[in-house]
Amino acid sequence: MPMNPSQARVLDPILTTVVQGYRNADFAGSALFPRVPVPVAGGKVLEFGKEAFLAYNTQRAPGGPTKRISFGYLGKPYATENHALEAPVPREYQRDASKVPGINLGTRAVNLVMRAEGLGLEVQQAALATDASQYGVNNKITLSGTSKFSDDTSDIFGTFDDAKEAVRTSCGTYPNVALMGPKAFRAVKNHAKVVDRFKYTSKESITPEMLAGVLEFGKVVVGAAVQATDAGVMGDVWGNYIVLAYVPPAPSQAEEPSYGYTYTLEGHPMVEVPYWDSNAKSWVYGVTDERVPVLSGIASGFLIINPY
Repeated sequence: MPMNPSQARVLDPILTTVVQGYRNADFAGSALFPRVPVPVAGGKVLEFGKEAFLAYNTQRAPGGPTKRISFGYLGKPYATENHALEAPVPREYQRDASKVPGINLGTRAVNLVMRAEGLGLEVQQAALATDASQYGVNNKITLSGTSKFSDDTSDIFGTFDDAKEAVRTSCGTYPNVALMGPKAFRAVKNHAKVVDRFKYTSKESITPEMLAGVLEFGKVVVGAAVQATDAGVMGDVWGNYIVLAYVPPAPSQAEEPSYGYTYTLEGHPMVEVPYWDSNAKSWVYGVTDERVPVLSGIASGFLIINPY
């Protein structure tokens, strides 16, 4: 059952658009590592120091020189990784087995693949963001005993304020994103001092949006994804951590100062041409995603370890 060229021309662009717009509510890594396109598979990470986050006096006297600044410098090398998976659409799922499955069935197949590939990327992003060795000595804290947010006597607002001030001191701007593991989020939202802030304004369960307001972040996101070990034991991808970071609200290019990025080869993720597998009696859809998460402005990040 070969696919003719006109069918391929119709399906590939449409389904590639589907996967490039794919979002999963359980995946939070893009809040710290938004995707940006890169033209080549390898090179140097464009890193940002304090000077990239500062405001400058741009005023000049008539005839005077114009100030010159440069944002970013070439740091550690990167190489995008090629990730690929396939998913079949059995001919039993469609009425006419002689035809290529329609857009709906193709979308279901590629979304299944993107779910699996997305979890792999989420694990990579979490491992990078929660690696304490990446942070400066003043940009991380390990909580213990009564300082944990699971203890109602802990100074939760003071801890967040100190962390935000540490970031501002490091790079000149406050973090605007707080990413919490699910258990850390539960400890924060149920903390007596947090609950007290809402006792006169809301009887509803405290949401990430409500926390963002009271903690003074642009947004609070919860990394709810789980992964299984080889033994089948489930665990939280984001573990017992809270990551604070500055990430531009709508980045489109790697030249914008940011805590991190997911460098993605231009045109990816992309849907391969579906092909017929006669043994499985199925049309097979493959998705290729060539990307790698990188830390591009670690000075704008802060890591809270063991918050609960």
